[in-house]
Amino acid sequence: MLVYGRNVAKEVLQRPEKVKKVKIQKNFDDKEINSLLEKNKIKTEVLDKKEFAKFDKFSHQGIILDIEDFSYANYKEFLDVENAKVVILDHIEDPHNLGAIIRTSEAAGITGIIIPKDRSVDVNSTVMKTSAGAVENIKIAKVTNLINVINDLKENGFWIVGTAMAGSVDYRDIDYTGKIALIIGNEGKGVSKAVMEECDYLAKIPMYGKINSLNASVAAGIMIYEVISLDK
Repeated sequence: MLVYGRNVAKEVLQRPEKVKKVKIQKNFDDKEINSLLEKNKIKTEVLDKKEFAKFDKFSHQGIILDIEDFSYANYKEFLDVENAKVVILDHIEDPHNLGAIIRTSEAAGITGIIIPKDRSVDVNSTVMKTSAGAVENIKIAKVTNLINVINDLKENGFWIVGTAMAGSVDYRDIDYTGKIALIIGNEGKGVSKAVMEECDYLAKIPMYGKINSLNASVAAGIMIYEVISLDK
């Protein structure tokens, strides 16, 4: 998988064993990255500006890394974590939303993220870039059946909180102590009916303007920091 950008490079190079090859633009001047490349003896190809121009659509900032494909975690790793806070993404399709949610989750100290295998964006180069490399510092599990996983979480002491505008309560009125799994729905359809039926609580973020919905990653950020507030 190709990933690009200086912030991503700095995170990825903390685990140099994942890096196959690096392309840098001639006169690349990031001292921290250059030091990591030299220290870890990573094979590096230097290209002039004209040669590097073919990668310009990636906003590469002068560096592109060829790394191993992302390695997903097993969600069962989250089950025994005391007061675990998990984010479940119900078919998020936009890689920029996934990257932003990963970045917020990592910053907030979320235990892990769960995504479905079907009809959902995978961790790719755009996700890596948008997350500013946070993908390297948080566990993400990919599962076949969200309903089965939610039921397993329930059996292991998790309360399930979904997001919805109808039939829901103000997100600030929910008790988030203990183990919590927060579900963020698809950009257009929201949380699916089948998943919603498994929720213990449905939370809404009040809207005071003329717009009646928030971007998925923005809504996730608001909810995530409310969920962790009692543990910090």
